[in-house]
Amino acid sequence: MSDTFYLTTAIFYPSPAPPLHSLFEAIGADALVRYHRLLGDETRFLTGMDEHSARVERLAREHEREPQALVDAWAANWRAGFDRFAISYDRFIRTTDADHVRASVEMVRRAMASGDIYKGRYEGWYCTGDNEFKTDAQLVDGRCPDHPTLELQWLEEENYFFRLSAYQERLEQLYLEHPSFCEPEHFRNEVLAWLREGLRDFSISRSGTRWGIPFPDDPEHTIYVWFDALTNYLTGAGFPDQPDEFARWWPADEHVIGMNITRFHCLYWPAMLMSAGIELPRQVFAHGFMTLRGEKMSKTRGNVIELEDAERLFGVDGVRYLVMREIPFDKGGDMTLEGLVRRYNADLANDLGNLLNRTVSMSRRYLDARLPALDVDGAPADVELRAAAERAVASYGEAMVALHFDEALAAVIELTRAANGYAESQAPWSLNKAGEAQRVGQVLAAMAEACRILGHLMAPFTPAAARALHQQLGVPAPYDERGAGGPGLLGLLRWGAQPEARQTGSPQPLFPRIEAAAGGAEDATASVTS
Repeated sequence: MSDTFYLTTAIFYPSPAPPLHSLFEAIGADALVRYHRLLGDETRFLTGMDEHSARVERLAREHEREPQALVDAWAANWRAGFDRFAISYDRFIRTTDADHVRASVEMVRRAMASGDIYKGRYEGWYCTGDNEFKTDAQLVDGRCPDHPTLELQWLEEENYFFRLSAYQERLEQLYLEHPSFCEPEHFRNEVLAWLREGLRDFSISRSGTRWGIPFPDDPEHTIYVWFDALTNYLTGAGFPDQPDEFARWWPADEHVIGMNITRFHCLYWPAMLMSAGIELPRQVFAHGFMTLRGEKMSKTRGNVIELEDAERLFGVDGVRYLVMREIPFDKGGDMTLEGLVRRYNADLANDLGNLLNRTVSMSRRYLDARLPALDVDGAPADVELRAAAERAVASYGEAMVALHFDEALAAVIELTRAANGYAESQAPWSLNKAGEAQRVGQVLAAMAEACRILGHLMAPFTPAAARALHQQLGVPAPYDERGAGGPGLLGLLRWGAQPEARQTGSPQPLFPRIEAAAGGAEDATASVTS
């Protein structure tokens, strides 16, 4: 019986369509869940949209539309973008979904039953960009650091509050006994610093608005962000309507979130679950941000890369690879379009694409497309390539478990370069001229075996290209397009796991080289070069 793996992203703030920097989180989570499917785990992958935003209500009013109609159109655009980029979610949840409304109300009722909710007066600066009240200490030059172009609103209203302060000791104990609840360590240290400052109760309702989930027993209030948005993780597991499903999938194995919402996921959320008597998720993993030429990308800054532009330049799998290879998921990092083009050409077009192309082309030229069975022991050079594959597989596995996707892909490229170096040193073209047909067959079989393993390693990141790679090798992937239904990745990654003779296909470029026009990467056009 397979293990289960329940993975969530944060639900995304509502906007007309997803830009590339929002897809960064979704691609990382998708790569992880695909990896677990390949391992043989039964998975559930949840993503979606946080729709009850004050910004939605304001924009709907400005455009003379109902808020629901506005978010319906936006959610359709987000789903289409995620589908186009092969985000293999099981559910795209929306906070307007009926079962989620029931789940949010149930969470509030449980907190009320625990004596953790009271009515009080709140006043403070409110940012409509992330639906959050800001303290003076959080502001930079009087503005929200994540949305510096937005004017903050000073709000004074009577709200319901959650007694976060009552969970100070229990949260301290959580991090003492289970520090890996929040990863990576550098973001955990920020959470621990907030914990040491002492926890403050937080507002869980808004008044004067009808756009939101009605607060239990008080129709003048709606449930405010955290008891609405965070509860989606429970809804996606079957809470409260499907207790058998919930018992199967909860606790979540991994919440993947942005580094800017660790306070809410690593302090508010566990306290809310403790209050409700629900087991905590196993881990919250916060990723860093993509920056463009040193600036955080955001719609409000106007420096985003649109998905259509990225897809036009690199293709879907090219984009998926580049954002995971170029930007450390656990830290974040800076990028430029020129740098992405260089990385694409170096790793994908030159290294991996060239290795596959020369392997398949030479098999057709010298062996009539019939590769012999692999000799798993082979000559010393063959054994050395096998050792390089085994090192890469080990490094890749360690990196995937840690969500260090850039390191996992670095291991892929190390093996790719080792295989290209093997081809140069063994020179099957020279062996063919010398009439050493048997050795030619073994060299190409070893190159094909390295390619076969590389295809499986790339499958979580570039699923379509990986399937095309295996088709060209004559060894179709033994799992479906989502990575499920296979015999188990660990067995497939063993050198010689499929040693039999095979017929290779026609060589086709996986990643056509990008030639930059005079205008630079922004004007680059893709062309196939041989």
